[in-house]
Amino acid sequence: MEVIACKLMGVIQSFKDLAKVPQGFNVDYLKVYYGKLFPYGDIFKWMSYGNAGKHPACDPSYFGRREFSFSLGNDTYCRYQSFDSVTEFENSIKKNCPFKIDIGPVYRVNPAKRFAYAQSGSDGFTPVERELVFDVDISDYDDVRHCCSGADVCTNCWPLMTIAIKVIDTTLRDDFGFNHILWVFSGRRGVHCWVCDGRARRLNNDERASIAKYFHVYKRGESGFKKVSLTGSVLHPFLARSYTDVLRIHFEEKLLCNQNLLSSEDRYEKILELVSNKSITDELHDKWQGHRRSSNTEEDLNITRWEQLKHVLQSGKQKGLRRCVEEIVFLYTYPRLDMEVSKHMNHLLKSPFCVHPKTGRVCVPIDPAHCDEFDPTTVPTLSTVNSDHLC
Repeated sequence: MEVIACKLMGVIQSFKDLAKVPQGFNVDYLKVYYGKLFPYGDIFKWMSYGNAGKHPACDPSYFGRREFSFSLGNDTYCRYQSFDSVTEFENSIKKNCPFKIDIGPVYRVNPAKRFAYAQSGSDGFTPVERELVFDVDISDYDDVRHCCSGADVCTNCWPLMTIAIKVIDTTLRDDFGFNHILWVFSGRRGVHCWVCDGRARRLNNDERASIAKYFHVYKRGESGFKKVSLTGSVLHPFLARSYTDVLRIHFEEKLLCNQNLLSSEDRYEKILELVSNKSITDELHDKWQGHRRSSNTEEDLNITRWEQLKHVLQSGKQKGLRRCVEEIVFLYTYPRLDMEVSKHMNHLLKSPFCVHPKTGRVCVPIDPAHCDEFDPTTVPTLSTVNSDHLC
């Protein structure tokens, strides 16, 4: 898996000199992209998991039992596509020029023959393998980010995705023992994670749901806003590690100032609402409302007010309030997973190296060891294939 991942990462280098070409989605450009750049061979080798060779243990039908789905330009959605070879896979994509390619599970039989099994009453058409996948969208953080909303993203809010990558990747490796993990930019507003270990691919739906639940800390509050549920007198070791190594650092060093979380009354009131002691919130509200900024910058103000809040909550004068600091940090930074994506074996997920039809950006891999350096605003776009470098 590491070899395949390295090759996939290597394809990114083909785009480096093309970043200044105007962005956008264009069907003619898409045809050029599928004709010159899309890594058919590497994806075929990855999805075959060693079954593309000639040794006796190979299952020559393995790749052919994998479901692919195409979203075409005329709003047609073609599910249960299957291919017996890399040549067939490549020819079909070049012929259909799909705006999006989704990857599904490996079924017990060829998905293109599903009707025959349905008519016979056989249960043969069932998924038998599927990567454990995770989907994180930045639009799910709209209640805690102030720079963008919806599908928009910038370098001020992207650290939320960096946090998700670090927390999930470390937990999958250290707590569950998985090793073959691929992270991919979704092309617009988030990240996808593919856990490719054989043990992960063979998990049933209940086991997948259990792993997804392991990450779950959010609950709905009375007003419908998200809240966190940190049970117990101390944090679970996995949550404590995430808080100490990732969440607190990113909150205090990046998000606090980038999002100006305490710079204005409407924003600091939102945080004070998370503190259960009214006398403390009233005291801080009066102090902050009466503050007149002189030489301090807004960034200084955010940090100053955060330190004041921490001091009051962690001083020990009021019992039961120390956890409030952790709850605030978790609420603003902890990964917000699309749980349904991870729970079900037959869920579809966009293929790496697809082109997002809204942004024209390529769904490139992200190296989790260097995810702090990833900038979604500089990801190559489909328009770059119009460069003379590729034509």
